[in-house]
Amino acid sequence: QVQLVESGGELVQAGASLRLSCAVSGGTLNNYNMAWFRQAPGKERTFVLAISQTTGRVMYADSVKGRFSISRDNAETTMYLQMNSLKPEDTATYYCAADSQRYTQYPSHYRYWGQGTQVTVSS
Repeated sequence: QVQLVESGGELVQAGASLRLSCAVSGGTLNNYNMAWFRQAPGKERTFVLAISQTTGRVMYADSVKGRFSISRDNAETTMYLQMNSLKPEDTATYYCAADSQRYTQYPSHYRYWGQGTQVTVSS
């Protein structure tokens, strides 16, 4: 059973950078399509970015393109979300997700989820 644990969320000022981590246990990243989603209070969970397990291709939400990026450690057990030039509208709980089959922008397509980490960007 794959388990995902996010960390790294905090309160930052607009324009700052932050790196979130998603630690994977019960599997390794190269066996799964991985994604980040976020959810602001009172809103639906929305797509941030995803990386394909087979091609390594990354797809981004338009709102984060050029500011956010994804990477992983050599042991294939931790995925990182690097967030630069943060804006107040980036404030949300950030979730990592994994699925062995699907590489999409839809939360319902991902089988495994972490508990989330809160990012707050002040203006």
